Amino acid sequence: MSRKNFGAKPLSYPQPVWIIATYDENGVPNAMNAAWGGISEENQIYICLSKGHKTCLNFEKTGAFTVSMADADHVEGCDYVGIATGNKVPDKFEKAGFTATKSELVNAPVINELAVCMECRVIEFNKETEILKGEIVNVSVDEKAMTDGKVDVSKVKPIAFDPFNHAYHVLGAKVGDAWGAGKKLLEEPKGF
Repeated sequence: MSRKNFGAKPLSYPQPVWIIATYDENGVPNAMNAAWGGISEENQIYICLSKGHKTCLNFEKTGAFTVSMADADHVEGCDYVGIATGNKVPDKFEKAGFTATKSELVNAPVINELAVCMECRVIEFNKETEILKGEIVNVSVDEKAMTDGKVDVSKVKPIAFDPFNHAYHVLGAKVGDAWGAGKKLLEEPKGF
């Protein structure tokens, strides 16, 4: 077997493509693309964000942010908010083609165009490690992304970041049932 070493780098599949949205002090929405983060505990999220981002300045004032799943239908706008800076482009949110509705639970915008959104309160932002830790207070899903009352991944069309090749890939093909696909391996062998 032959393997290639890439060194100690943040290379993993799948990496989420999260769009972090906040309001500034004037109620103007801003968004940024983030791919390094995860879920911890039952209702906590952590995201690695450089402290100079407009998003960080905003959530430090409002105490809130939303995290929407980027999708295949909006890949251009989702990528744009990751390469343009809100510190220099005040209408970045609008240029990305996004509109917002204020969350009913936190002081942050829900991006109308992206189907799945986690509404969060800031627990802490460590400026040394640049890790944002938040409490997920609600997950809202656009009903257009549901079938028979359940979230339909084929309608959400979430994308993942490929850090090896700097690309986005759509997720969606089902390959098995969680907590079910491996059950046949739990069966006791017969004939002993």
